[in-house]
Amino acid sequence: MNTTNNGDRLKAAAEAGDIDLLYAVIQDDPYILERIDSIPFVETPLHIAASMGHLEFAIEIMNLKPSFALKLNPQGFSPIHLAIQNKQELMVYHFVCINKDLVRVKGREGIIPLHFASQIGDVQMLVYFLYRCPESIEYLTVRRETALHIAVKNEQYEALQVLVSWLKKNTRRGAKKLENKILNKRDKAGNTILHISALSSDPQVILILLNKI
Repeated sequence: MNTTNNGDRLKAAAEAGDIDLLYAVIQDDPYILERIDSIPFVETPLHIAASMGHLEFAIEIMNLKPSFALKLNPQGFSPIHLAIQNKQELMVYHFVCINKDLVRVKGREGIIPLHFASQIGDVQMLVYFLYRCPESIEYLTVRRETALHIAVKNEQYEALQVLVSWLKKNTRRGAKKLENKILNKRDKAGNTILHISALSSDPQVILILLNKI
């Protein structure tokens, strides 16, 4: 058995989204997925399929090896991070439908998919992530940034409005305490979202917090 050759064939299967080739490789090398899974930081077939938008292949791999969805590649990204980066929205929604906890999987610098959606201002994705995994709103980056900090720093004010509105409309127990906690959270530099807003000439953050827009 040539493990190097099988590794190349598996990569080719992921790049082409070829499920038949995937099983041909597994038939020839039954433990190939387990060997990949044993490596701490590795590009799995799921990373490749997620980046390229091969949805059926990605779902097949997730069914065979659910743990692949949580693995980080050498650049520090999970498959769902790569799907967001490469604008594979359908892939992202299917991932979260299969496992809602993927919304809070930490990549490099502690960035979770909710942070990514806030950074690029994808409002529809933000709403879906918050619906599927409400607790993701509490996650911080290594710089102690919330999704709100990220929205403000990237001038994604529609995304900020969605996040603030969700906090205000949240009806879970302790919702008001959570709202105050998130809105007043300080990042590593000691700044709340209001502090960051005060450093710019754009008043939109204050208007959003005052429910004026």
